[in-house]
Amino acid sequence: MSDVRLATSDAEIRRCAGVMRQLRPAIGADEFLTRAKRQQAEEKWRLAYLEEGGEVVAVSGFRILDCMATGKTLYVDDLVTAEDRRSKGHGEKMLGWIEQKAREEGCAVLRLDSGTHRTGAHKFYFRMGMPIVSFHFMKTL
Repeated sequence: MSDVRLATSDAEIRRCAGVMRQLRPAIGADEFLTRAKRQQAEEKWRLAYLEEGGEVVAVSGFRILDCMATGKTLYVDDLVTAEDRRSKGHGEKMLGWIEQKAREEGCAVLRLDSGTHRTGAHKFYFRMGMPIVSFHFMKTL
């Protein structure tokens, strides 16, 4: 299994689009590249990916925030393992890498939201020592 890397070039970002689309199916490859580049430039968003056998098997978009409630926080926007590669340790490796990155960045907290319907992901986060600590509310405008 290869190490986790940050996607910085257009080609690297595009390679992550297929796996990300499993979590965000409404976002096509071109739109994913556009959003990723904008978020990298404006919000210091980062995209990490894990490869196995030359194929991207897991991706995560994240950013460092300074929150009133939690202080310096690494917030995970997206974390997904390719459906046909789940339960093989890729998600655990990715989340471990993210946690280490948070520590390196001096973060006090690692935080993420997960859709209410993603019960398999919830079981994974519980196993990884991440309890539910709040509700996230949203209103589409």
